Amino acid sequence: MQASTAATATGRASKAVTYTKQDLTWSLSMFGTAVGAGVLFLPIRAGLEGFWPLILIALLVGPMTYLSHRALARFVLSSKRNDADITDVVEEHFGKGAGLLITILYFFAIYPIVLIYGNAITTTVDSFIVNQLGMISPPRWILSGVLVAMMMGVMILGRRLMLRATELLVYPLVFILLAMSVYLIPDWSMAALSTDNIPAMGDLLAVVYLTIPMLIFSFNHSPAISSMALAQRQAHGDDAVAKSDIILKRASMMLLGFVMFFVFSCVLALSPAQLAEAKAQNLPVLSYLANQYDSPVISVVGPLVAFLAIFSSFFGHYLGAKEGLAGIAKKSAPKVVTAMGDKGFDRVLVAFFFFSVWGVAIINPSVLGMIESLGAPFIAAILFLMPMYAINKVPAMQRYRGALSNIFVTVMGIVAISAIVKDLF
Repeated sequence: MQASTAATATGRASKAVTYTKQDLTWSLSMFGTAVGAGVLFLPIRAGLEGFWPLILIALLVGPMTYLSHRALARFVLSSKRNDADITDVVEEHFGKGAGLLITILYFFAIYPIVLIYGNAITTTVDSFIVNQLGMISPPRWILSGVLVAMMMGVMILGRRLMLRATELLVYPLVFILLAMSVYLIPDWSMAALSTDNIPAMGDLLAVVYLTIPMLIFSFNHSPAISSMALAQRQAHGDDAVAKSDIILKRASMMLLGFVMFFVFSCVLALSPAQLAEAKAQNLPVLSYLANQYDSPVISVVGPLVAFLAIFSSFFGHYLGAKEGLAGIAKKSAPKVVTAMGDKGFDRVLVAFFFFSVWGVAIINPSVLGMIESLGAPFIAAILFLMPMYAINKVPAMQRYRGALSNIFVTVMGIVAISAIVKDLF
């Protein structure tokens, strides 16, 4: 009864709240945070068994994205403080020990993404040099070092300028993704739509299971949730939850439309065998398309989209990972950090990220494997399971109890985390 009353109240608040131009800007910010290397590898994972599993995947990913991010925003807004970020809220509800634990989990949810981007940009540029420019592949340790130094060096230009540049990249990225999706339509294979190609139920469910971690990674915009929720609280007070809900709903709709259209278009234009080859080459799908198509448009635009997507997402995730690691160090060893001084501590952080990202780029592990085994499970713990736990334990969130959506979000989070152990069996 209590849950239904709260739901009714929330519904009334949502009807009273309108969607403004400022809300659209926030939705686009959520979109830009999500669109990165994951989107460029998603067609490869999702399309390995052909077209039909995509139907079930498309039905799942919209509710997964919206409901999980909505729950995280509501968790941030459950604090008594107006300026509390996600780690502050955890400390308030669960204590300092849990606050440190969540800070560590949050760091490991973002840090693997930074490693993935360093590796992906190196492979993408190397493929462009060899296949589009017709030059000899440079030594990977030199190429990766230069690229990682360039991406991190942009920070020297200033944080505000960098954030503004990444916001501006969202608009051409949206346009080019849509244009590429439409451009591939003449190459769609209608044979892929044949009912003869529908996989057995066991194979279909296996594909969906293996794709869920990739979906969580590709549609994840949790690093921007805390700042968005706090901005809504400061601007709208008691209507902050309803405002956050509508912003996230529109962002999820945009992601579902643009990203899944891109995935469908790529999967219909390439055979499962070609997608398997792209996976083996550790390339994003657009770089593979640029190598396969004798078209100057795809040869140039394909790698360009990959560069834009990786660069636009790298900066935000690098800042988040750096701040997360700084938080861990300050909470666990405050005297050591104080002894280093601000500049010395910052140099240590920069050196750690440069050498670790560079090292992974040289080793060149499977990007899909890193996403499934490292990135997605930690994201799922923060984004899917922690808010669900809070709904059941925190009095300030009790009005959200009893919803069927809570069961759905919990199950999806457990499925994603199981990716850590699936390779052991």
